Amino acid sequence: MAVGKSVIGQQLAQQLGVPFVDTDAVIVEHHGTIADIFAGRGEHAFREIEARTVARAVDAANINRAVVSLGGGAVLDSGTQQLLGDCTVIYLECDAETVAERIARNTGRPLLAGDAMARWETLFAARRPVYERLADIIVDVRSGTVAEIALHVEERLREYAALKEEVQK
Repeated sequence: MAVGKSVIGQQLAQQLGVPFVDTDAVIVEHHGTIADIFAGRGEHAFREIEARTVARAVDAANINRAVVSLGGGAVLDSGTQQLLGDCTVIYLECDAETVAERIARNTGRPLLAGDAMARWETLFAARRPVYERLADIIVDVRSGTVAEIALHVEERLREYAALKEEVQK
């Protein structure tokens, strides 16, 4: 949450010449704001919508190559974890100090109500092992511009693809 998945993903997709899908944006487009879904229907309903949205995006990306950005909690769903087994998963690694300013500017994050940084740290501590387990590539996003980070991600993707191809030989 708040590490730059959407902006870095969008830049990466542009560099690669492939579509970009932000599953949070798709949810908002079809169901209203995430904050409104949480307030009106609860987190459980949101997670069900999210899992269906992610499944459609991942299925489409497996057919026609794309960059897909998932919400920070999407990977907690076991079905989503299974779907990601067929994808190259990139974990954008960050820390509380780096995201603090972004979180302070964005009040539309329902899971960060109250003491936003304390909530972020709690969520991150719980999610980090899942991120690390699912990741094929880990990229530190604490420094660099969006363009620099996206170029680094592209380089790492190419290295990963070459290694994967070599292993399959």
